[in-house]
Amino acid sequence: MADLKSTFLKVYSVLKSELLEDPAFEWTDDSRQWVERMLDYNVPGGKLNRGLSVIDSYKLLKEGKQLTEEEIFLASSLGWCIEWLQAYFLVLDDIMDNSHTRRGQPCWFRLPKIGLIAVNDGVILRNHIPRILRKHFRNKPYYVDLLDLFNEVEFQTASGQMIDLITTIEGEKDLSKYTLSLHRRIVQYKTAYYSFYLSVACALLMSGEQLDNHIDVKNILVDMGIYFQVQDDYLDCFGDPETVGKIGTDIEDFKCSWLVVKALELCNKEQKKALHENYGKPDPANVAKVKALYKELDLQGVFAEYESKSYEKLVTSIEAHPSKAVQAVLKSFLGKIYKRQK
Repeated sequence: MADLKSTFLKVYSVLKSELLEDPAFEWTDDSRQWVERMLDYNVPGGKLNRGLSVIDSYKLLKEGKQLTEEEIFLASSLGWCIEWLQAYFLVLDDIMDNSHTRRGQPCWFRLPKIGLIAVNDGVILRNHIPRILRKHFRNKPYYVDLLDLFNEVEFQTASGQMIDLITTIEGEKDLSKYTLSLHRRIVQYKTAYYSFYLSVACALLMSGEQLDNHIDVKNILVDMGIYFQVQDDYLDCFGDPETVGKIGTDIEDFKCSWLVVKALELCNKEQKKALHENYGKPDPANVAKVKALYKELDLQGVFAEYESKSYEKLVTSIEAHPSKAVQAVLKSFLGKIYKRQK
């Protein structure tokens, strides 16, 4: 795994150098330095799971055949396109949420002399993706499908973000809007497509597959993405901040979290009143009351049951797939997230 990661990071350096010499723009020293610093700060700093999953998935689809250097480079390049997409979303997301830190360091727009220039930096990150695809995939039979895939997933993610944002508009805090179907819709569009489906779809296209023949794979990965987000919502409240790597703020931020949706389903009149009074308030006393209510409703037990049922359902769907190689890809994804603690 460490070896794969170092190969992957080398490909980042190659792609970055190419982008900093892109002939479509007349570079100055200042502009080149700016873009290089912006890329190094925002693109490679995460866990790189999405990007590395393209290589893992492609390997499994090749069923043990040794990959050529070109195949590793191309699968890595697609992985980096996903990491670029993620960086673009995060740079803009942090501005929208007025966040302070990301991946253990200040958000890009919070740095001196950056500010709202970060909006344009986000746009540049977004535009790098078709530049990479054009340079390395233009002569591939699946080139147009790749462009189409990235455009579609970006549209789905931005639309999911929009539902999330308009649900939590300041001064219009209304818990009665929060339902399981709203939660599912936000998560499906905002997270599941780009975090789960996109990596596998890239590997399938590279393997010569038509995505239209794999709608069932898309559905399984979307379900997996929803299960992943429910875990995230759970860990935001009940996880150990040391392990998770951040202190959860879903309660203060009035998020349409799986926990609050479940609480609304389960609580009696009095508990519902307490929830309405305390949810979405920044005061630690209010947050503590919501957490106490979650414990009273045994949401930890409710989550444990949800987790085991989701796992069984996913395994059944995966094992129904006719291709053993595709099953292996889906099982490796599920293995990475089942019962995770961070």
